[in-house]
Amino acid sequence: MTLWEATDHAMRLLLGGDESLWRIIGISFKVSGIAILMATPPAVLTAFALAWLRFPGRRLLISLFSTLLSVPAVVVGLTLYLLLSNQGPLGDWRLLFTQSAMVAGQVVLAFPILVAMGHAALQSVDQRAWETARTLGASFFKAFLLVLRESRFGLLAALLAAYGRIIAEVGASMMLGGNILDYTRNIPTAIALETSKGEFAQGIALGVVLLLLASTLNGLLHYVQGKGGVSTP
Repeated sequence: MTLWEATDHAMRLLLGGDESLWRIIGISFKVSGIAILMATPPAVLTAFALAWLRFPGRRLLISLFSTLLSVPAVVVGLTLYLLLSNQGPLGDWRLLFTQSAMVAGQVVLAFPILVAMGHAALQSVDQRAWETARTLGASFFKAFLLVLRESRFGLLAALLAAYGRIIAEVGASMMLGGNILDYTRNIPTAIALETSKGEFAQGIALGVVLLLLASTLNGLLHYVQGKGGVSTP
């Protein structure tokens, strides 16, 4: 099959509503959506603590999260695989090769991105906003919400960046999910499998979905940065 024929077949699969193809897409969005929802609240709280509170080890934690940004997905997958395998300390949970294990891997990948970018966004807020709110009698929670509101564009940019990272990663998903058809096979692992077999049509179709998603997230990111007054190259 030539490249043109494979691309034509891919478009027919995508636009024709191929059931197996869209099931893979659905699994991808489901797993990554759950992961980003689980990672965001604790990551924002951690970023807030690092940006606004002073405690021993704070600078070390900031440096640690910055370092974790560059950890390869396959290393995260290997670490969790060893923990969740039958011989691992969490083997009794029987999570390996499940969607729950994939969610856990993506949470671990998204968390440092959300913390590092969230910390930068929260730190850019004028300290006087917090002090004024507290002086006027606002509770800690209301002052916290005010700071979040002031940094909302930067926080949204962090969320988009983290989501883009986890939905396209293949290493952790392959190791933790096992690429099981109709259960843990998501877009990146399906692309890897189909291309390794020389079946390019489905891989191209799924690649188009990722490209469209990447373009959408990039457009949203630039829009958010523009709204937030952040200059972009």
